[in-house]
Amino acid sequence: MSEDEFDAAVSAALTRVPDELARLLTNVVVVVEEEYEPQHWEDPDTELFGLYEGVPLGERAEVPWQMPDRIVVFRGPLMRHCRDRAELEEQITVTVLHEVGHFFGISEERLHELGWG
Repeated sequence: MSEDEFDAAVSAALTRVPDELARLLTNVVVVVEEEYEPQHWEDPDTELFGLYEGVPLGERAEVPWQMPDRIVVFRGPLMRHCRDRAELEEQITVTVLHEVGHFFGISEERLHELGWG
């Protein structure tokens, strides 16, 4: 899958967010990066497919200006993990919706229980 096709798959995954929730996705940027660089406390052998960086919606304080939250989708790990295009497109969707779940304050454990992780 080309980079443009991958970006389009991420955009398509975002359209799966229900409209009433999508309207709440304000001050959030979704980006694709090639690889994830583990932090010093993390297992360097773990490959992340996505990452949410920010303050979950329910924990935010109203401030006049703040940096946008970020949802990052990592192309390299996803491309290596998936065997074919259909699996890749499905895993991109799962990854995007998983990270959107974190934006709404849903824990890692609960996302796994719901089948989104």
